[in-house]
Amino acid sequence: MPDPIAFSIFGLEVRWYGILISSAILIGILIATYRGKKQGIISDDILDIVLVSIPAAMIGARLYYVAFKLDYYLSNPREIFMIWEGGLAIHGGLIGAFLAGYMVCRVKKISFLKILDVFAPTFPLGQSIGRWGNFFNQEAYGAETDLPWAITVIDPIKGLIQVHPTFLYESIWNLLVLGIILLYEKTRKKIDGELILIYGIYYSVGRFFIEGLRTDSLMFMNIRVAQLMSFGVIVICTLYLKKIRSQNKLK
Repeated sequence: MPDPIAFSIFGLEVRWYGILISSAILIGILIATYRGKKQGIISDDILDIVLVSIPAAMIGARLYYVAFKLDYYLSNPREIFMIWEGGLAIHGGLIGAFLAGYMVCRVKKISFLKILDVFAPTFPLGQSIGRWGNFFNQEAYGAETDLPWAITVIDPIKGLIQVHPTFLYESIWNLLVLGIILLYEKTRKKIDGELILIYGIYYSVGRFFIEGLRTDSLMFMNIRVAQLMSFGVIVICTLYLKKIRSQNKLK
């Protein structure tokens, strides 16, 4: 069984979850800075956006998760702040990051769509890395299965069980999404905003189906919230992508 604690320093536990998320953020910053320079965006502007967006993403991810488990957290309010044990919803994180990034772009008079395309490849890459934090925390796994690649987890009732490694499915899918974004950028992109829309479409397709295998989904009126959100994102991004390409007479 994986140990969620990587090491301790003077009694302070450093968890794999935090290491992986921090690594994903750092790699994303480096990539965005490099890509921004090629688009004529100075590194200081990239860093300003990051410094505002990352805290907003963390807050948004946690608030989103807590909102759909409100009864539990109202009974255990101290646990609201224990993000090192998991409980960050990617959709909430993206909403927080996008809102914060938009405000910074407005202040700095930078094209928000251009910035989104600069960061577009960093989202699936960061998610692919960060999903391994779920493995170490023994969370975000799927239903029981006897498939050869099943992983072992501890169920509070059944004990050791074999389950779908949905964190792995999403990690692999996000790498494929990264490849799709880069290929689209090289072969088809003509307008700012296309890459982030491609990310929204393809990430959401994979998330919709993978979410169906999970046993810990956030629920709203007996509907999996992530599936509902994914479906909405697919529809909106597809329609908007068709609209902007049509307006610019692109096939």
